[in-house]
Amino acid sequence: MAKIRKEKSIIGKIDSMSQRLVIMLVFPIFVSLVLMLVYAGRYHNAIKRMETIASLKTVVSEDIPGNVWDIVSGRETVAESKVYATIHEVHETISEIMEGADDEDRLSLVVADRTMQTLENYVNQIRDNIDAGRPVVDNEEILNEVRDVANLVDSMLNEYIAREIDSTARRSSILRLMILITAILEGIVVILAWFLRNKSMKNTAAFVRRPIDRLEEVTAKLAEGTLDARLTETEVAELRNLTVQVNTMADRLEDMMEKSHKDERNLRKAELRMLQAQINPHFLYNTLDAIIWKAEAGEKDEVIQLTSALSNFFRISLSSGADWIPIRQERKHIEGYLTIQQTRYRDIMRYEIDIPDEIGEYYILKLLLQPLVENALYHGIKIKRGGGTIRVVGRVVDDMLEFSVTDTGTGMTPEQLEMLNERMKAGQPTVSEGSGGFGLVNVNLRLRLYYNQAEGLQIISDETGTTVSFRVPCRTKEEIEENESISG
Repeated sequence: MAKIRKEKSIIGKIDSMSQRLVIMLVFPIFVSLVLMLVYAGRYHNAIKRMETIASLKTVVSEDIPGNVWDIVSGRETVAESKVYATIHEVHETISEIMEGADDEDRLSLVVADRTMQTLENYVNQIRDNIDAGRPVVDNEEILNEVRDVANLVDSMLNEYIAREIDSTARRSSILRLMILITAILEGIVVILAWFLRNKSMKNTAAFVRRPIDRLEEVTAKLAEGTLDARLTETEVAELRNLTVQVNTMADRLEDMMEKSHKDERNLRKAELRMLQAQINPHFLYNTLDAIIWKAEAGEKDEVIQLTSALSNFFRISLSSGADWIPIRQERKHIEGYLTIQQTRYRDIMRYEIDIPDEIGEYYILKLLLQPLVENALYHGIKIKRGGGTIRVVGRVVDDMLEFSVTDTGTGMTPEQLEMLNERMKAGQPTVSEGSGGFGLVNVNLRLRLYYNQAEGLQIISDETGTTVSFRVPCRTKEEIEENESISG
């Protein structure tokens, strides 16, 4: 039992290597970045707290004693003064700072906060003295106490700022040390990542190089014409599909070469059979009989017209062996054919030819339109009660010649149309009139082979009739001669 190879992906190996490198490089950076952000945040908060405390110093040492002096001196009443609001504001600010401060720095703030309560008590005493009408001297003594307490609070705040500065300096030292350690670790990681990258690249290169060398070897043989060269199975996922496709391409090249030889033989047979179908003995006999009838009836003009049409028909059909003729001759060919046929089917057949003279000098492969017209007559108009009309149209659209032959005959059922398309897709020429549509199959094959294009005839059919159309490149006489000289 054959050993099943484990499929590996180039992208997977590269992705795995990239992930390892990214983790190695990003993880220490991420850790150091988080630590630096934490310490930087603490540093920023400490600076912010110191700025806040510094702004309180002026309020405690100057504003509050000044407000109390205004009350004692009678400049303001207690109600008018903002001393209570100021004390409460300082108290709340200190409480907020205490929540974010370290334990070792919080002691100074606790003392300062309690001292602010003492200040508020002194203000209450001054208020009570004023309300009781006591002498100003009593309040002046309390004012001195207020100033001393304010200075004490100021010193506590200075002590807190000093401790905060020391803590911040320590954090700064730790942060510098962390940056240094991180830089060293990053250097080590980069070196390790470089070695890992080199090792992984060598392994990946060896993993890919062997099947690619084999692929180059086999494709070179295919280019030289050795179509039996094949690739062995590979474990590389991306190259596995390519290996299958190259082998499939080689198989198809062999099939195409074989089919090309068959198509070449079929082309020759199709041309001969198509020409034989065009020079139909029954058509010739019927035309000659019609000429005899017209001559016996004394219809001289009709005899001349039929004879001229028959002469043009066969002259253009043969075309001295040429494969390509001007559109004006192809038009004259189908005019001659329709003129002859209208003599026989005058009561049931009408026709219109709409091919402008300005496109008449372009060259096309001969005998493309006449088989389509013949098919429209025998398989559309002739079998329809009351007859119908055949319309031939030629145009130049986007540098392409477009031709269509439309009849108002019986049309085809979807099943018949599908069968005809399958026959044309198979590309097998036939001259069996019993099967119907033999002219279309041959024309389709000749279009694809001579013009080297994938699409041939396009057929649309329903109960109202059938339209057969095709598109070919615009070619001049010079282009035809140049192509034939190159192919020759």
